[in-house]
Amino acid sequence: MIRKIIQIDRERCNGCGACAQACHEGAIGMVDGKAMLLRDDYCDGLGACLPNCPVDALSVIEREAEPFDEQAVIQRMSQKAGPSNEGKSTPVPHVCPGSMARSLSEEAQGEAARFSHFSSEKGEPSALAQWPVQLRLVPVKAPYFDGAKLLVAADCCAYAYAAFHRDFIAGHTTVIGCPKLDEADYKEKLTAILAQNEVKSVTAVRMEVPCCGGIERAVKEALRDCGKMIPWRSVTLSLKGEVLEDC
Repeated sequence: MIRKIIQIDRERCNGCGACAQACHEGAIGMVDGKAMLLRDDYCDGLGACLPNCPVDALSVIEREAEPFDEQAVIQRMSQKAGPSNEGKSTPVPHVCPGSMARSLSEEAQGEAARFSHFSSEKGEPSALAQWPVQLRLVPVKAPYFDGAKLLVAADCCAYAYAAFHRDFIAGHTTVIGCPKLDEADYKEKLTAILAQNEVKSVTAVRMEVPCCGGIERAVKEALRDCGKMIPWRSVTLSLKGEVLEDC
């Protein structure tokens, strides 16, 4: 069957083993100092391992593969746990939603509500299209970047601008960050995302405070260095949630 499954770039892999530790199904192992997908039917294709790779050697692709076999995974994990657990039904460990890369379809908004406090029974539903959203956590080759309208936002913007989901997140793949708190230069990560995926457009949203300039600067430099002509938009918000500049 054709389905989503993990692909590992062994040339890029640095052998740290983080993905093997993060794979709760035991689908990834270390062979000759490099990560390798051991069996197709152990991999659920959800990509929980992706954010753990420091060199972006992992990606989710679609190809011919054996279907995911949960019972085989349970048996394998039971065997790995030792003889004392033989014959016992060991549930597959829960995948932490904070690290699992996933797309959120409209049909799964009830599930998506677990990851976004914006939606509620009485409120407006979340417009978030994927998880995670933190720029330091998103994998460069996540499938939700291809064909995406990319929103790069300072993380305070959603608190200042009341209709942020409706006016900015809706219809976009969203990444957020704070250059001051993260002490990070996002330019390299953004350049890789733009260069390795078919991103349709980029919208940068920042607050009026000077430290937010790091978000806008990183977007400009990534657009310059990615080797592509991608339309982009820059929006600056006031502390009261007003649009000060939109160009």
